[in-house]
Amino acid sequence: MQEYKGENKIVLRGQAAREPIRSHQNHGVDYYLVPLRVPRLSGTDDVLNIVTADPDPGLWATGNWVTVQGEVRSYNNRSGQGSKLVITVLARSACSDELGEGENRLVLAGVLCRKPVVRRTPLGREICDLLLAVNRPYGRADYLPCIAWGSLAVHCGELDVGDRLRLEGRLQSRQYHKLIDGEQVERTAFEISVMNLLPDEEDAQS
Repeated sequence: MQEYKGENKIVLRGQAAREPIRSHQNHGVDYYLVPLRVPRLSGTDDVLNIVTADPDPGLWATGNWVTVQGEVRSYNNRSGQGSKLVITVLARSACSDELGEGENRLVLAGVLCRKPVVRRTPLGREICDLLLAVNRPYGRADYLPCIAWGSLAVHCGELDVGDRLRLEGRLQSRQYHKLIDGEQVERTAFEISVMNLLPDEEDAQS
């Protein structure tokens, strides 16, 4: 059986929130981390962590508007500090942008690796939590938490482990508090807000 190849594309437009700092080295290449502040229509901001091999201070100066095209990445944090699942955006390209408007759109195609969980808000609106495994080349995968709302949540709740899912949405951040050693600690979670379900291109081609 041929492996489902997956799809992972994201476009962000926002303001650099801090100068780049060195993150890690991979295959002899230094990578840098810079938070990008992406405004929502609601007036709040998502602060998303960009990983880039180009730390150009002219491009990433604090407050500069930057357009990023890349892929959503995940890895397990085993340091014991912060979230266990870390979500970043690997920048394949980045350029200055004077438009001054936020943009946050992505397309993912992967396989559900956990049974969807449907729950209700205190106001009675349905929410569905999903975990999507999106294959990379060379046998690796990114595990990305997704959330759907309303009638879309009901539909997603009917899916099962192993089902393919192709979606359009946005990457968002949210703050929450966790009790650690009797002290409330603020943490940041990242998740995909699902806007639409899309046709599976691999099924269409076959």
